[in-house]
Parts: sequence; structure tokens; C-alpha cells
Amino acid sequence: MTLHADAVAVLSGWEPPDAGQDALRRAYLDHLAAYPDGMARACLPGHLTASALVVDPVGGRVLLTLHRKLGRWLQLGGHCEPGDPTLHAAALREATEESGIPGLALRPAPVRLDRHLVPCAGPGSAVAHLDVQYVAIASPDAVEQVSEESLELRWFPTDSLPPGTDASVVALVAAAGRALAEPVGQGRD
Repeated sequence: MTLHADAVAVLSGWEPPDAGQDALRRAYLDHLAAYPDGMARACLPGHLTASALVVDPVGGRVLLTLHRKLGRWLQLGGHCEPGDPTLHAAALREATEESGIPGLALRPAPVRLDRHLVPCAGPGSAVAHLDVQYVAIASPDAVEQVSEESLELRWFPTDSLPPGTDASVVALVAAAGRALAEPVGQGRD
């Protein structure tokens, strides 16, 4: 199965939590139907990306990155690569690379979708990232290491995110909390 086919299967089988998320799910599927290269960074006006919110084992803290290019606290994630077999694998690879934490346990299903514009095609560009967001659980003894993509990594309590945190990150933290409250294999996971 190709990464494109996997994304179609994941999104087709994903049970969105509300009408807004279902509209995004359908828009992502329409994008993939219209663009055979819809997973690739080169696909303009947009492409699917994969990210993961890294949480501590009890779910009370989240690891955010101060993104080097955007200068904002965000979850870990980014572009899918040609060698990624699945969206799940892409999210896990990105979270591991950007956190420096080996052995992250990625929940099997996405928890949220987020469409946002970024200048990934260069300054002044506006390319749509159709982000598929997962939750990754770190081990109790996890030690993060800043990657070249980050200015800083920091653990934040889920109820005390940094000032000015983007609404999409706040929504992802809330979705992660709901997903972690359900056992794997129950509900939407």
C-alpha cells in the first residue's frame, strides 16, 4: 500500500468527533482524490502532513517545540517523506526526530485534523498543511533533545500552556486528553 492509499484508508475509517472535523476529513479526502501527489511537499497549493503531541505517561504534561522558523510553541511534526509507509509512521518519525526521545508509543488513530497555511514554499508563500494529528506517549524516564528544527523543547502542564499558544494547539491538547481518557481500541482510537 502506498502512503497516499494509507492516508485515504486512515481518513475514510476515522470517526470524527464533530461536524467541523468531519468537514475537514472530507476536504482532505477530496484533496487526495484531486492530487495523486497530495502527500508530497511539492504538491501545491497544499499537502498532508503528520504530527504528534507528545505527552507524559500520566497525561498531565505535553512536550512542545519552539519552532525555529515560525517562532511559536507547537506540537512535533512535519512533512511526510517518500520512505514513510503510513501516516502513523510519519507522525512517529517526526515526533522521534524532533524530540530526541526513542520509544515513543503512538496511539493508533489520529485524534484531530488541522488545516493551516505556512510559508514552506519560501517567504511570502502560503501553502496549506492538511495536518493529521496523533498522540505519542513518552516513557517516564524520557529525556528530550533539541533538534535543528527547534529553538527549544519544553514540557508544559496541560492546564498551563505558554502565553499566546495557538488555538489549534489548545484544541489538540484537549483532543489528546479526551483520547487518553479512553482505552486504546475504544471510542475513536
